[in-house]
Amino acid sequence: MRSRDARKAESNVADIYQKVYEAERPEIFSKSIGWRVSGNGMPIRIRKDSQWNVPEPELVLVINSRREVVGYCAGNDVSSRDIEGKNPLYLPQAKIYNGSCALGHGILLCEGDEIKDIPIRLEIRRANEAIFNGEANTSIMKRTLPELIEFLTRKLDFPQGVFLMTGTCLVPDDFTLQPDDVVMIQVGELKIENRVLGS
Repeated sequence: MRSRDARKAESNVADIYQKVYEAERPEIFSKSIGWRVSGNGMPIRIRKDSQWNVPEPELVLVINSRREVVGYCAGNDVSSRDIEGKNPLYLPQAKIYNGSCALGHGILLCEGDEIKDIPIRLEIRRANEAIFNGEANTSIMKRTLPELIEFLTRKLDFPQGVFLMTGTCLVPDDFTLQPDDVVMIQVGELKIENRVLGS
């Protein structure tokens, strides 16, 4: 819900985001193929052709080929908010580029019904000083996890399984990432830390 409000504020066509939050069908898009994903301690990137780049901490479901949740990890859906805000059709350019996705620091194995009320924390450090701290919980998500899984896997097979980023609940306002910032995300017991590189 926080993401919806932030996207409405940044967009030239704000009502499109309200419509997707009210619709039966959720917004689902491809974020990254495996070889482009950064792990814990690896760099993430921001776009030079964007003036507003933000981290988006997310619960990431780990789903096997039979559409079963086998665990979760922490994720960072790095995004160029101003590119997306200019036109929703620019979403792939705002979301999919080298260094725009980080996952880790491992996978906490569990069943889907065990994943509830997971705390999510975001800290951004610049020059060794915390410039943003925020916390949220998966209990405030608009969509249920089974609902997201069902729509993702409807008419779409994943023979090797898939990681499903469930959407952000922490959006830093009036802030953009800069090179050498350090982004720390904690989802439940799992943490990832990534330094920002320019692109």
